[in-house]
Amino acid sequence: MTFVLGLTGSIGMGKSATAALFRRLGIPVHDADAAVHRLYRGRAAPLIEKAFPGTVTDGAVDRARLGAAVLADPARMRELEAIVHPLVREEEEAFLRQASALAPVVVLDIPLLFETGGEKRCDATLVVTAPAEVQRARVLARPGMTAEKFSAILAKQMPDRDKRERAHFLVDSSRGFASAEAQVRTILACLAGRPGRRHRL
Repeated sequence: MTFVLGLTGSIGMGKSATAALFRRLGIPVHDADAAVHRLYRGRAAPLIEKAFPGTVTDGAVDRARLGAAVLADPARMRELEAIVHPLVREEEEAFLRQASALAPVVVLDIPLLFETGGEKRCDATLVVTAPAEVQRARVLARPGMTAEKFSAILAKQMPDRDKRERAHFLVDSSRGFASAEAQVRTILACLAGRPGRRHRL
């Protein structure tokens, strides 16, 4: 039985880089953000255009326009999530059906894992973390990012300290790439021989 590891971390913590490390080590990873990108160019686009007129251009969702429509409006954000989340879940389920035949461990890379209750679908959880000053510097260095946007994004996410308290495993990404890879290898070693067991490791 395949062991499902939920991977998460707040913006700027190094979650995507950590997911890439798992892939490099041969672990199948389902990227929820990538699934959303695909859906915004496919099945979700007409549904989003109907709910948020003017946010789709040439058959694809304009993320800037959609963000402007929902970022500061919790009710509209919930409306968007009600459209997108079931479609992402369908893709995740298809991934798990395929990957379970390939590997004893798979990773679900979900930015809002705890916020959406996604940890219930996992056998264990991993939080990628870094000091707050490192996180802030990384995020504000991104093109088009502002302190206001950063604050709005953080307001949607569970505080890092709360995620760390709920996690089975942690990866501190502030120590460099080699250290992060060593931490990932240690986690995989801990999981070896434990597929399908729900246990706080």
